[in-house]
Amino acid sequence: MNKRTVDWKDIAESYYDKSVSLAILILLFAFIVSPKVEVKPYSRNINITEAIDIPPEIRERIKPPEETVKPVVEIIIEEDLDSEDDEDIEIIETIGITSLDPYEEIQEKILGSTSKFVVYEDAPFAIKRAPLVYSTFARNAGIEGDVILQVEVFTDGSVGAIEVLKSLMSGPGGLDEAAIKSVRQWVFSPAKSGGRPVACWVTFPVNFSLN
Repeated sequence: MNKRTVDWKDIAESYYDKSVSLAILILLFAFIVSPKVEVKPYSRNINITEAIDIPPEIRERIKPPEETVKPVVEIIIEEDLDSEDDEDIEIIETIGITSLDPYEEIQEKILGSTSKFVVYEDAPFAIKRAPLVYSTFARNAGIEGDVILQVEVFTDGSVGAIEVLKSLMSGPGGLDEAAIKSVRQWVFSPAKSGGRPVACWVTFPVNFSLN
């Protein structure tokens, strides 16, 4: 079998003319399509300011600005007032009497922020209760029992967060929600430590009875 040898230089020379023609066509196309760029000459303006000395005779003709006269208001203070004049003066009370104690600490009410390990001598107790509302389904089903709640009581006796420790009937219209809704409206006498009210948690049952 005869092998034919080809020199790469011969192949390169055959593509030389074609590549040069293609390059020239690309340059012509780029020259025609590219926008024309006009270069404007830069002009620089120089402003010269000259200082002119005013002669003394002209300075005398220039009038200085007139000074404005400020008005003088005379204030008369009478120190010797008769007792009859004092009776005509009306005393207006702008600040009412307040019962706030400036030394009392104001606690920010954040639900669930109270520690569950607060030490106190006097436990909190309810002084105002709201009625329990039986749901229709629970009444017809004859459900009775206790819902055990853990309630957060603030220093002013208001109710904070409420947690259910023992459920009786959960879900919409359940007895758990009825107990929470009722206790939410309760008012407590807060717990006291050293004679001062403290926030704490208290656990107690809420009884549901059809009788």
